Amino acid sequence: MARDSAFAAVALPHLDAAFNLARWLTGNADEADDVVQEAMVRALTYFPSYRGDNPRAWILQIVRNAAYAALKARRGPQTVRISGDDDGPDLELADPADDPEVALLHARDMSRLDGLIGRLPLELRETLVLRELEEMSYRDIAQVTGTPIGTVMSRLWRARRLLAQAARTGEAA
Repeated sequence: MARDSAFAAVALPHLDAAFNLARWLTGNADEADDVVQEAMVRALTYFPSYRGDNPRAWILQIVRNAAYAALKARRGPQTVRISGDDDGPDLELADPADDPEVALLHARDMSRLDGLIGRLPLELRETLVLRELEEMSYRDIAQVTGTPIGTVMSRLWRARRLLAQAARTGEAA
């Protein structure tokens, strides 16, 4: 029973980040739920070997591995072209504090940004999401992805460059 409460204290604060990463890697909220559930089962199984140094990075590394396993099982490794003309994601409900015009513009911009991020190659997308949305350090991203810090910085630079190029050329989401 003590192990379960210790696991909950380590894992539960990071569920939102885990879902966010899983959703960006799989491109699907329902599949992200499955990935996070599988990751939590794996984390609980291996919790006795957890050293306790960085719980967020540990959980996100397990989520990342579970997401890649799900992608491989579903259709193999996926890379997505940034210049495609696929439909963007569904619009989310606007903040009720915004007036309708501002809310519409904000929703359109967010939809466009989601579409552009979704078109990044998977390894660039995961690095960008971990740095910009999850605000992880380069060192922690390197730990989660199992890559050197230099590779993390290079991927982040390429992801930002591709997003800027897509925004300049006016690619629609």
